[in-house]
Amino acid sequence: MLPESLEQVIEGFRQFPGIGPKTARRLAFYALHLETTQIQGFAKSLLNLTVKIKECEKCNNITEDQICSICKDSSRETHTLCIVESPSDISLIEQTGFRGQYHVLGGMLSPLDGIGPEDLNFGNLIKKVEHMTEVVIATNPSVEGETTALYIVNFLKDSPIKVSRLA
Repeated sequence: MLPESLEQVIEGFRQFPGIGPKTARRLAFYALHLETTQIQGFAKSLLNLTVKIKECEKCNNITEDQICSICKDSSRETHTLCIVESPSDISLIEQTGFRGQYHVLGGMLSPLDGIGPEDLNFGNLIKKVEHMTEVVIATNPSVEGETTALYIVNFLKDSPIKVSRLA
């Protein structure tokens, strides 16, 4: 019933989390009334996500450089590490005033889904915690998040590092 190009845009919007068929349709019809330059700018910014964004070599946060702005910031505390599931968690924790370092796991342990420690960014975490006095585990309070937190706690149980868990 709708032109194929409009259907493709609707399907594209439906891939975003929280966007159902009605909202996707509304967004697509709204896009029809935008100026060509606005659409081109938006399309270019989406393409830049795949071209410019990469993982920070130190913490696995997202960045356009090899090292993210948080890792480059020399005013941050160097002995406190916050372990998070994804880069989006960092922006939330930053709003609390946390001034330490981060480590992004890139997911959570989920044995039922076949996701084990080897599938996450645990490799350089070993070297990173050697210089820390406190580790804050900030995984989600789901079964997978609790499993991941327990794995980290067990990993650090013989070290003198203080381990905290966000409530």
